[in-house]
Amino acid sequence: MAFLFQKFQEAVKTLAKSSTFARDPRHLQFEADINRLFLYTSYNRLGMNADEADAEEIIDMAGKASFADQQKQVQENIHSQIKTFCTSMDDILLPDSSTLSEPLKSSPQMSSAPRRSGLSLAVGTNRPPSDHPAVPATIPLRRFELSQRLKDLIGYTLELKPSQIPHKEAGQGLFLDGEADVGAVIAFYPGVIYSPAYYDYIPGYPRVDAHNPYLITRYDGTVINAQHWGAGGETCEVWDWSSVSESGLNTQGADKGLDRIWKLLSKPLEGTKVGTTGDVMERRNPLALAHFANDPAEDMMPNVMVCPYDFPLTEKDMRIYVPNILFGSGDGIKMKRFGSFWFKSGGSSNGGSDVPILKSLVLVATRALCDEEVLLNYRLSNSKRWPSWYSPVDEEEDRRRWS
Repeated sequence: MAFLFQKFQEAVKTLAKSSTFARDPRHLQFEADINRLFLYTSYNRLGMNADEADAEEIIDMAGKASFADQQKQVQENIHSQIKTFCTSMDDILLPDSSTLSEPLKSSPQMSSAPRRSGLSLAVGTNRPPSDHPAVPATIPLRRFELSQRLKDLIGYTLELKPSQIPHKEAGQGLFLDGEADVGAVIAFYPGVIYSPAYYDYIPGYPRVDAHNPYLITRYDGTVINAQHWGAGGETCEVWDWSSVSESGLNTQGADKGLDRIWKLLSKPLEGTKVGTTGDVMERRNPLALAHFANDPAEDMMPNVMVCPYDFPLTEKDMRIYVPNILFGSGDGIKMKRFGSFWFKSGGSSNGGSDVPILKSLVLVATRALCDEEVLLNYRLSNSKRWPSWYSPVDEEEDRRRWS
C-alpha cells in the first residue's frame, strides 16, 4: 500500500503542472486542488485490497478526465465517507427502537422555550421559536464518550490540546487520536454559511477578520464562520433562524484606531427575514472541529487540505451531523466575481442542479495520519501583511489562489 501511495504522490506533482489546466491563475489552482483531491479520495476508496493496476487506472483517469468529471467524482467519494460516518454516529446514538423522526420526550430542548444555541444567536433568533422539527431520541452520552466510541468504529477521532507549533499565538491545536488513511475525511468546518450575496451581514463587516480568526472562504466565494460553534456542545438541539441580526459576539476587547473608524463608517446589515423553521443538529459531533487546525511552522508540512463539499439537503437522515446552517434564503442568488467584487447576475447559485445543497468544507488527509497534530496550509493572501507566525508553504500556490 505504501508503494501505491508513492505512485499517487508522484502523479500529484506531475498532473499539477499539466498544460490541460485552465490558464486563469485562480481557476488553475482550483483545478490543481481538485486533481489532488481526486487522487487522494479515489485512493482512499480503493481500500486495503487495491493493487498496482487499480492505482495506475486512477492516475490515468486523473490525466484524462475532464475537470467537471473529477469534481463530480470527488463529491461522490467524500459523500460516501460522510455517509459511513453518519451511519456510525447513528449506531452509537440511536436506541434500537428509535428513528430520526421520533422526538426526545424528556429533553430540555423540547420544553415550551427551547434552548438557544450559540449558532442561533449568531444568526439572530430574537423571537420565541415556532414550528420546530422534532429532536430525535438519542442515548445520553457525553461528548467525550461519543468521541471514544466513534474512534472504536472508524479508527480515529479528534481532540483539542495545546499545539506543538513553537509560537506563543498557536494556542489550542487540533489532534488526530488514532489512525486515518490518506484521502480520509478528517474534520468538518462548522458554522454559519454566507454566500457572496450576504457578505454585508457577516459580523464585523467590512473588516470581518479583524476579531475573528475562524473564517474560511471556498473558491466559489462562500464564507463559513465557525466562531459561534466553538468546541461544540453536549446536546442535540434545534437551531432556528427566523430573523437575522448582528449577534455582537464577534468583538474581543476594545476597538482601536482603524478598527474603530471602520466600525463607525460601516456595519453589518441587520434584520433580514430568512425563514421560519430550524434544523436539528448534533452538537456533540466529534469531527466538527476543523477550525482549530493550525498552519504548520516553517519546518513542518501540512497533512490535510480543504475540500469543498456540497451536501445534498435531500439526505435528511444525514443532515443532523453536518454542522452548518445557511444564512439567508435558500433561493440561491447567483453572484459573479469581477476582481475583488461580487455582483448579482441572476439565475441559481446551485450550478444548474435542482437539488438544494449546503456549500460546506471538510479537511482531507494528504497522507496517512497517526496520533498527531492536524496541520492545514492557510494560504493567506499575499496582498495583505502576514502575521508573524505565518510561514507560506508554497508562495506560488498562494499567488494563484488569491489572483
